[in-house]
Amino acid sequence: MAHARISMYLPPDINPTQAAIAYGCWALPKLNEELQSEDLLTRQKALMALCDLMHDPEHVYVAIDTGCLESLKALLKDNNDMVRIKTTEVLYIMATHNVGREGFLEHDVILALSYLLNDPQSACRKNLHLAFKHVAQLPSGAQGIVNSGLIPSLVWKLQREEEEIQGLLLDTLAACLMEDATEALGSHVVPFLKQKLLSTNDDIRSKAARTLIAVSIPLEGKNQVWQHDVIPILVHLLKDKVEEVQANAAGALMYATVTTQGKYAALDTEAIHPLLSLLGSSLSKARLNATKALTMLAEAPEGRKFLQSRVPVFRVLEDDTSVAVRRAAQIAVKVIEWKP
Repeated sequence: MAHARISMYLPPDINPTQAAIAYGCWALPKLNEELQSEDLLTRQKALMALCDLMHDPEHVYVAIDTGCLESLKALLKDNNDMVRIKTTEVLYIMATHNVGREGFLEHDVILALSYLLNDPQSACRKNLHLAFKHVAQLPSGAQGIVNSGLIPSLVWKLQREEEEIQGLLLDTLAACLMEDATEALGSHVVPFLKQKLLSTNDDIRSKAARTLIAVSIPLEGKNQVWQHDVIPILVHLLKDKVEEVQANAAGALMYATVTTQGKYAALDTEAIHPLLSLLGSSLSKARLNATKALTMLAEAPEGRKFLQSRVPVFRVLEDDTSVAVRRAAQIAVKVIEWKP
């Protein structure tokens, strides 16, 4: 006759490092209590559980409502490396949701995270920059980072961080500088980005060019791009092996060539030929940026004269699948065919 026996081993799906989660509405209040525990293992287990729960935006809302953000902010100063790493991981997961990003702004989490910019644990810094990247996706989040006075520190870190983190930094800076590039321009961002344009890493080159687009929107940015001799490098990147790099380089040139100095710097480095080549790119963004950059160059008599024989190419783009490209092509034709 068979007898029931209770095994001495844990079931295979039980994780001994994770806290037992209370049922229903008590789950997050209980975890919030455990985050404040003086026992290290209790804090670690609670953080492990939160990492799983925060993938659901409803749980993020409840966590914020029950005060978890304040507890997490306190844990950012914990002496234990694993606690800080898991805390930043929880925060970055929360930042992937709109409700989490809004919670960051309401509870001053951006500034609290910034104290870990020099943390010795690279995993901690990576999570921090992932959180910043997601927060910056909201215009109010990007403005929040700018208002926190962190832009000079982020620009400075661009020269010193690991390559993977540099990519995240560039994502954040590109979004923030669209809101306000003033502090970045005063922190030598253009020379730093110029160096990144020469990187052997495709992703870094692409993101550096994209960040230069944001930098080049204000007049001071356009002037600095010309003064630091960045335009010849952007022209060179128009022939890059990566289409995204080409498109972003054309975008940066589109803004940099608004000024007379920028126009002639691009004409002197023979930007017209590679820009014309991009009109046949498979990326609509590349076609659009190249068309607009050529329109800027056509405002100079030398550029207009050269492009007059290329009008049929722009006529073809007037039937492009992209509405923006069609409109840009029509404007380009008007500028090229204009007669004083």
